[in-house]
Amino acid sequence: MTVTVTRRQTCRLCNSRNVERVVELAPIPLSENYSLDRTQAANAPRFPVDVYMCADCGHVQQLDVIDAKILWDSYTYYSGSAKGMPEHFRQVADKAILTAKPPAGGLVIDIGSNDGSLLKPFKEAGYRVLGVDPAVDAAQRANDAGIPTITSLMTRDLARQIREEHGPAHIICAFNVFAHADDLGEMADCVRIMLAPGGLFFFEAQYLLDIVDGLLIATLFHEHLSHHSVKPLVRFLDSHGLELIAAERAPIQHGSLIGTVQLKGAQRPVENSVRQLLALEAERRLDKLDTLRAFDTKVKLLRERTSELVAKWKAEGATVAGYGAARSGPTLIIQLGLSGSIDFIVDDHPQKVGKFASGDGTLVLPTSELMSRMPDYTVILAWVHSKKIIESNQDYLAKGGRFVVLCPETRVVGKDGDIKI
Repeated sequence: MTVTVTRRQTCRLCNSRNVERVVELAPIPLSENYSLDRTQAANAPRFPVDVYMCADCGHVQQLDVIDAKILWDSYTYYSGSAKGMPEHFRQVADKAILTAKPPAGGLVIDIGSNDGSLLKPFKEAGYRVLGVDPAVDAAQRANDAGIPTITSLMTRDLARQIREEHGPAHIICAFNVFAHADDLGEMADCVRIMLAPGGLFFFEAQYLLDIVDGLLIATLFHEHLSHHSVKPLVRFLDSHGLELIAAERAPIQHGSLIGTVQLKGAQRPVENSVRQLLALEAERRLDKLDTLRAFDTKVKLLRERTSELVAKWKAEGATVAGYGAARSGPTLIIQLGLSGSIDFIVDDHPQKVGKFASGDGTLVLPTSELMSRMPDYTVILAWVHSKKIIESNQDYLAKGGRFVVLCPETRVVGKDGDIKI
């Protein structure tokens, strides 16, 4: 597999060349890259994930862009299998219908629809639905489940074709994908092309303020090209004929931003939620270079603290496992100094079990192996689900096992709770 990487020279939102590196990270391999060959996995090429800020509009982003076809064609994440996601999507759909008030039988489009989990509640409520996603297996799952899905990246030509064949959309969603596109201008134009007068566009992405406050280093990998905040988005959407009218913080993924957008000049007023988050971001200096440089310093301190733990484990001769062959795994292992310390990873994903993860070439085993092998420490790589993983594995703790949580701070958890380190 030949991977193409392009170094972007301008800000993704305002096209300014005044972008500066604010977080320096080690290159990492592609996260969704599992091999039957340990040597091949261990020698997988690594690519930059440094974080940059636009000194003009304040947008925080990655400029090293992996070819989208490489990233998404063989994508193995399925929304319907992610803990808590179907329930979250059902709540989102209920609220979107209440807010947008689409006509009976109106069209709902989901950009980056994955396995159709977000469109399912809209369909059950009687609306026409259409998904667009480049991941072959995920799109096939959606079609098999009765959610019509086009297997493709979203482009202006496709948007015009959809409008011509299906009519305008009354609701458009882009959940956990609005941070993933290099050409966000094209995605915004697609929304403007497909959206009906009076229709609404809803998007969800990790919120920059939560990344900074929670030291969420695990979210910094190749797929996440943008780390959104409200201020630069307002200006960006306006330049594409759109208007942000509501902005809500949500706890999903440890801190997300849900935006509601209408066509510029449509009738709905801008809600206080937008003004309140703009004020909060100004108070927290979220558009300033020194704020992100302070984040970089905290990441380096977290790395030092975790590296000390690894040295202690090696001195003890301890066995160490990873829990979850997650997309955040390579970032956590490499950025926090865990390389070479994890003996095996447990996960039940059928496309990962029995294969080797890129990076250290670590074997992925079923989660049942956790109790069979009883590693002394288990580092939670699927960091978003740390609480549920610990709650679901009390037997492991009762037998003396210990979980290690890395975000937002390094914690070791035993049967009686946190252990002093």
